[in-house]
Amino acid sequence: MERVGAIVPAAGQSVRMAGIDKLFVPLCDRPLLAWCVEALESSVLVGEVVISVAAQTANLVERMAQERGWRKTRLVEGGVRRQDSVMNALKLLNDVDWIIVHDGDRPFLTDALIERGLCSARETGVAVAAVPLKDTVKMVKDNMVVRTLDRDDLRAVQTPQIFRTEILREAHVGFGNTVTDDATLAEGLGCRVRLYDGSHENLKVTTPDDLVLARAIANRWMERR
Repeated sequence: MERVGAIVPAAGQSVRMAGIDKLFVPLCDRPLLAWCVEALESSVLVGEVVISVAAQTANLVERMAQERGWRKTRLVEGGVRRQDSVMNALKLLNDVDWIIVHDGDRPFLTDALIERGLCSARETGVAVAAVPLKDTVKMVKDNMVVRTLDRDDLRAVQTPQIFRTEILREAHVGFGNTVTDDATLAEGLGCRVRLYDGSHENLKVTTPDDLVLARAIANRWMERR
């Protein structure tokens, strides 16, 4: 049986949340961070989880883990950049065949996203959740339009991003440039990155407006149960 581990980068500073630490904001009486962690905890496919946390919130997350009975999850101190946080978690993760990287501020992770991602990753070694764009996108310079991009050729990339372990480890070794996702590192190795269907509900909570939408989605999810 394939061994699957998960990394949850959650060491950000919530700089666009108007002074709120988004990871601890309740969604239907469950902390935002707990939503995705507990999706991984309950998945029969995932054997272990490592969360990269900021030093100043480590005690709070540790308490959350104990109070909520997380059994698969361990914590590690994050780094300055997202990729530093992932690298720190890689050092703690045990010997696994596949690694799922999922943002701690994307609460609405599902078994379907995990399963589709693992199935797609088996084709190329790397798979990334993505959704079609709803808006027209224009390339600009100095607030002037340079050209309009073909929306049909563009995707908004999400997490989970799933990697064969040796690919993710190699991608993180000696990479100096700052990137916004781990798939970019794999692209730098020349890897073929397979996209699979994400979900528009799988939003990243970055601003207070996102939090309003996240609460609405959480309420809808609770009503379905």
